[in-house]
This record gives sequence, structure tokens and C-alpha cells, in this order.
Amino acid sequence: MLFRRRHGLSPSAREALGGVLSAPTFELIPLKDAMDHAGSLPPGARVSVTASPIKGLQSTIALSEQLQADGFRAVPHIAARMVRDRAHLGDLLASLERAGIDRAFIVGGDAKVHGDFPDGLSLLREMSEMGHPLREIGIPCYPQGHPFIADGPLLEAVREKATYASYMTTQLCFEPAAIASWLAARRSEGISLPVHIGVPGVTEPHRLLAISARIGVADTHRFLTKNIRFVARLVRSGGFFRPDALLEGLAPHIADPTAGIVDLHLYTFNAVSPTETWRRRYLRALAPDTVAGPTAEVRPTAGGAVR
Repeated sequence: MLFRRRHGLSPSAREALGGVLSAPTFELIPLKDAMDHAGSLPPGARVSVTASPIKGLQSTIALSEQLQADGFRAVPHIAARMVRDRAHLGDLLASLERAGIDRAFIVGGDAKVHGDFPDGLSLLREMSEMGHPLREIGIPCYPQGHPFIADGPLLEAVREKATYASYMTTQLCFEPAAIASWLAARRSEGISLPVHIGVPGVTEPHRLLAISARIGVADTHRFLTKNIRFVARLVRSGGFFRPDALLEGLAPHIADPTAGIVDLHLYTFNAVSPTETWRRRYLRALAPDTVAGPTAEVRPTAGGAVR
């Protein structure tokens, strides 16, 4: 059982961790069997649906529509570089409105060739000018940097996008101290967007290592050097990664109101059943009286207004 340890948390940290883990956001990849995996989700769960150049935005929208129709709260990713032009954007937003989906996560995306929108900020600006039906918009943030964008421009983009967003979600990072220091720096700069902390679910070690080295944690060399102890333990381990230790390192910061952490975002990599089994067991061990299912939606109380 990789990376598990006893709960050595203060009562306030235990309570805060239990609160966000009771109703997290689950991320799904729009593969053909995604709805089968969704069957393991708690009823009414908030489900983030990724976008990739290989699958196309229509796969993201279609899965989001299915999830919404089945009673989940879908959060489709709209990748700016995959949106052709203003008309295409209008069609996408109209599809979401017809499906009753009023939230989205705006990313730049990985498409090598783009249309009228080279990055998330340009798409957000266009959406603001058009007017849109979304009441909640999320944006990504990168406590350990981005694979292809320098830190300076990356931070400036976060500052500008904050005007249009409701919250920001941290991309994969395995160092609680790095997340905490990054958040403290942003708070000192006046960025008050609520934060969803991105945490991997129960995952095969080799799969997690491969994904981590290329998604949201800068280049491979930088990831390996910044997380050398984590990588060493991961390589030596067998079985599955479980985020117990990572969560316990984050718990004091989740309990700190100045950090503004309001949610956990579980990167399931479509391993929903083992992740959900782990989540329920972890909650029972953390606090026996904690409800391990969806609770009333907590709306962000700080940050920029959705426009």
C-alpha cells in the first residue's frame, strides 16, 4: 500500500481535509468506456471532463452532456487551441446551455495548430465580449511550472485570467510545501481566487510517473529533480499509489483560511472504482462520522466574478 501512513493531524486539519474530501471533483478522460467508469462515482458528483487534440472537443462535450443527463455536475474542459473561431465558440457554448451545463474549465490546450485562440486568456476575453451562459469558470495554475511556458509569462497569464475566473485548479504537484509557498505568493500579490487542489487518485505507479513527467509539472528533468524522493519511492514500490501522505501534508494548508483552498480535484485517469473505494475508506479512517458522498455544493466566496 504505497505512501500510506497514520493520520498525524490536528483536529482542525482533520476536519478541513474531511470536508473537502467528502465531495471532491472527479476528473474523467472522454474514452469510449468513460460512462462505465462513471457508474462508480457517487450520485450527483462534480465531474471534470478533459479535452485532447486526439479525441477532439466534441468528445468532451458529448461525455459532459451524458454525465449531466445522468444527474452529475459536468465541468467540460474547453481547450482554446482547439476552438476554430468565434462561431465555433458560440456553437460550443450553445451546446452546453442546451444540456443545462453552466460551468466549464478553460485551458490553453496541447494542439500544435490552433485557430483564432492561441491560449486560454484569448478565449476568456472572447467569451466575455460575447456574453456566455456560464456561472462558473475554472482555470489551471502550476505550482511547479509549465512544460513549455516560462514562469514569468505563466504567472502574468494567471493574473490576467483571474479577472474572468471563479477558481483555479493546481496541476499535478507532489510537494505540499511547493503548493503552499506558491499560494502564499499569489495571495500576497492580491490574487484571491479560490483554489481546487489537484491530487492523483489511486494509480499504478508506472502510469502516474509517466503522466506526471509530461503534464503540468514542467519538463521531465525538472520534475525528476524537484521530486527526487517521491520518484525514488515510486520506482521502488509495487501495487498502487495512494495519495494519503500527500493529503496529510496538504491538510494544514487546507485548514488555513488564508490559503483559500475550497475543493479537491481528483485526477482519476479513469480508475474511478479504486479511487472511490480508497476515498471512502480514507474518510472512515479520518473521521468515522464524515459522510463519504456528495454534499451541498459549496460555491466560491472569493475571487473574480464570472463574466
